[in-house]
Amino acid sequence: MPTSDIGIDLGTRNSLAYSTGKGLVLNEPSIVVYDKNTEKIRAIGEEARLMEGRITSDMEIIRPIRQGVIVDYTVTEKMLKYFISRAIGRRAFRKPRISICVPSGITEIEKKAVEEATYQAGARDVYMVEEPIAAAIGAGVDVTKPFGNLVVDIGAGTSDVAVISLAGVVVSASVKVAGDTFNQAILNYVRKNHGLFIGEDMAEKIKIGTAIEESNPRTMEVKGRNVITGLPKTVTLTSEEIRVALKDATSQIVETVHGILEKTPPELAADIVDRGIVLTGGGALLHGMDTLIEQRTGVSTLTVQDAMSVVAVGTGKYAEVMARFDG
Repeated sequence: MPTSDIGIDLGTRNSLAYSTGKGLVLNEPSIVVYDKNTEKIRAIGEEARLMEGRITSDMEIIRPIRQGVIVDYTVTEKMLKYFISRAIGRRAFRKPRISICVPSGITEIEKKAVEEATYQAGARDVYMVEEPIAAAIGAGVDVTKPFGNLVVDIGAGTSDVAVISLAGVVVSASVKVAGDTFNQAILNYVRKNHGLFIGEDMAEKIKIGTAIEESNPRTMEVKGRNVITGLPKTVTLTSEEIRVALKDATSQIVETVHGILEKTPPELAADIVDRGIVLTGGGALLHGMDTLIEQRTGVSTLTVQDAMSVVAVGTGKYAEVMARFDG
């Protein structure tokens, strides 16, 4: 039985794993519960998320990746090993080839450490994959052809914009403005304009978020805690309010796309006009984000299906795609 290739998208908020044999095999939060007394990790991933907000004072919640940067190496390594063992399962006869999609802000030293941890976790070969390339492969783009493709990947911690041709990145930029920034902007807006404290989970659930003006704004009731009295309170938000709250963040992402288009060589820019812009990542699901990019750049923009999992899928298929390209 041939072993499957495994791809892991090590994300700020969630980590996903894809196996070429089984499809998506893991989607868990990038979070760990650490016991200060025993100096050991108590829970990782989904199990750790369920403990969030319910832990005792001698425990600590750690998010080892923030804004696309690994902030706690030891914990990331343990978390990665756990995710790999879950993705491989018990029945691997041969060690798998594992591709890891690392945050774009990662240094060479950090890359080396992730690679080392992956070998220790049981990989036969390890490939490091740049996020935009993984996103393009997962979105079904043939990255090996001599055509320009523009990919915009809006994750939780960072938004990565890149022009890809011949399996490489021609021009790219990464900004620390993404899904988590959207949540924070909503939290701040609701506190300032409605006197209401809401949690990050609530901000994430505000589904009337939009990047563009709507002719019929939608409304939603939001529960939280009154800033002054500390008592529970419910307010009604409109989608127009959320658009205003997110305006700075969405504009920064659009500006980044604009800047990359200006730096793109003319031949590749002509390809992009023909082929359009590909939008991926959880942040791409913000209503009207594709329309906003299209309005500001004049280039047709499409949000891919399963936008949240394409990076993991592309990472899993990377080794095979590169073998064909190099072959």
